Amino acid sequence: MKLTFKLFTLAAIMALFAIPAWSQAKECTDDFKQSTYSKWYDNRKDHQDIAYQAAKEYLSTCQADDSPYATALKKFAKDYEAATSDATNKNQLQAFMDKKNYSEAVRVGKQVVTGDPDYVKGYILITLAAYNSNDAALLADSVQYAQKAIQLIEAGKPVPVFNSKDSAIGWMNYVIAKANLKSAPADAVGYYLKAARLDNDLKKTPGLYVDLAQAYNDGPLAKLADDYQTKFAGKDKTPESELAVANIYQLMDRRIDALARAAALVSGNDKKAFIDLLTVAYKERNKSDAGVNELVAGILSKPLPDEPKPLTSLPTPAATPTPMTGSQPATSGSSTPPATNKPATNPTTSGNKSGNSNTTTTATKPPVAKPSPTPKPRSRANHRRG
Repeated sequence: MKLTFKLFTLAAIMALFAIPAWSQAKECTDDFKQSTYSKWYDNRKDHQDIAYQAAKEYLSTCQADDSPYATALKKFAKDYEAATSDATNKNQLQAFMDKKNYSEAVRVGKQVVTGDPDYVKGYILITLAAYNSNDAALLADSVQYAQKAIQLIEAGKPVPVFNSKDSAIGWMNYVIAKANLKSAPADAVGYYLKAARLDNDLKKTPGLYVDLAQAYNDGPLAKLADDYQTKFAGKDKTPESELAVANIYQLMDRRIDALARAAALVSGNDKKAFIDLLTVAYKERNKSDAGVNELVAGILSKPLPDEPKPLTSLPTPAATPTPMTGSQPATSGSSTPPATNKPATNPTTSGNKSGNSNTTTTATKPPVAKPSPTPKPRSRANHRRG
């Protein structure tokens, strides 16, 4: 009897410790229904992946619920699963790119990569669709997808859409730069340089270098010029002010280099506009236009210079920069590129920048997981009464 009693006591203790684990299981309470349905309702339009998880959790926990709320969630889950069907969505993504319906391509593309996180083509097509859409919000949002495409390609994933790794990575860097050009031009510089240094068609595109010149102009050059105005304008020349001028001149030289490359690459009627743009920047730096034509003639034989590192001391030996006492070093004159010289705005319609496959897939708009009519979440008090 003692032995039996001891065993019974041990079993009771083990059962006692098991109670907390059982208590963690979700129950179909009014509070659970309210919070889970609200989570679905709040995310059903803009964050459908989160909404889908909430719907599935509600339906699995409250299997016997036949309320209008459960009905809405069942319809949403069914539509979402149909919309996120891998093969269907990939075909639809390509079809929207073919039709130049770029906003829909972005929307469906996001669903595709949610279901297949290693689908490189999806990230690339989202990026190109956002770029071609002329929608600033889509372009800004595309940065994360371009970065993911670069990450996967550099990790060894096969390269789709483009005919080479350099072309794909170059375009992804270019789109990231474009997304940053207005809001963070200093950040855009490095991405333009990466795009221009890879072996791809972009490096031969005048518009890339005009953009690079603008990034230098509106980013680091504008900042240094503003700093100069604040600290040194109207004051006598000092070693510190001369150093500030030397740093400004470094960036002006980079701007000139970029504009000279654009002028060398452009042809036809636009060439004069590019030369004129370069001449303004060149004279601003050198106080003369002597040497502009020679610069353009030889610029493509020179390597593209790195973004300059800030100088902490004046170069020795070096010519003393022209004093700029009493005025701010100018940075205007090269910030507005000719509108006709922009890298191909439709990489989905030609050659190695194409988002098209060899076959055209006819597709209809995928079902949108949006129950109609959608009952709004009840307040917690009303929910309890129901």
